[in-house]
Amino acid sequence: MSLAIDVQNVSRVFESKGKEPFYALRDANLQVEPGELFGLLGPNGAGKSTLIKILSTLLLPTSGTARVAGFDVVHEADRVRRSINMVSGGEHSGYGILTVRESLWLFAQFHGIPSREALRRIDETLEIVGLAEHAHARINKLSTGMRQKMNFVRGLLNDPAVLFLDEPTLGLDVETARILRDYLKQWIKEKPGRTVLLTTHYMAEADELCDRLAIIDGGRILTVDTPAGLKRTMQDEVVLKTEISPVLAGADEDVLGRFRQLPGVLGVIADRPQNGTQLLTWRLIDDGVIGTVVNELQAADVRIIRLEKNEPTLEDVFMRMVGRRLTDAGK
Repeated sequence: MSLAIDVQNVSRVFESKGKEPFYALRDANLQVEPGELFGLLGPNGAGKSTLIKILSTLLLPTSGTARVAGFDVVHEADRVRRSINMVSGGEHSGYGILTVRESLWLFAQFHGIPSREALRRIDETLEIVGLAEHAHARINKLSTGMRQKMNFVRGLLNDPAVLFLDEPTLGLDVETARILRDYLKQWIKEKPGRTVLLTTHYMAEADELCDRLAIIDGGRILTVDTPAGLKRTMQDEVVLKTEISPVLAGADEDVLGRFRQLPGVLGVIADRPQNGTQLLTWRLIDDGVIGTVVNELQAADVRIIRLEKNEPTLEDVFMRMVGRRLTDAGK
């Protein structure tokens, strides 16, 4: 079988009169096998959405080539579109005066699915995602979680070979997000070759779902590996978390800069203060540096409320490569 997604040296440049060209993507290379649930992690503006728009034929690449389900996204765009679907977090697809079932039937007609088969798929999938009892509710009466469940059903109606999920659980409650994740795993297992490209701001979601992950920043793909493989790259490091009070003052960047210069400290990132305390996450070369960290915090006139050493997580890998947390992407 050909690759589900094959991106070769793709760049996308946005030009504006009087301004320097902006590279949303720079020589991106990415290969996704059929049947993979592949994750794309990166801060806002990293190039994730640009890449998905190119792969879903909504945006042309400036240079390079990309193929989805074996078809070129530029020269065979119609064939790509017949092979894919996309669901984004927070989208408002559908017409508010239509019911859930009516709206989904309408989208099925766009894909050329016969009505009887379309209604069978709709009713079956609504039952699975827990939305059957709201099948005849108008869309404008749905909660955010219900609307996103409906969007999931819409994204699966045409049984796409490649499904793009762009922040699909953004803003959803824990239970709704769990239902959608469980169904996604089931959907992939049901038919060999079904492929998903997922972007998410939730590291636990990426760790749970993805076979492999790519970390992207500044339009460049920095690394590709399994979640376990990415975490193994930090096995020789110590991850230390310290909760302190009071929080670092206005010159916190100066203080952090001093912390980062300490012997044996590979990096330190400060979370936003919460309830008068602040969490600092340290990357150290070994346990012997913990004493140095404690002494330096005491010298900075802060009290250590909590100190714990953790196994490396995907969040730690991301912080090492990008320099900040994924949830701090807007900074």
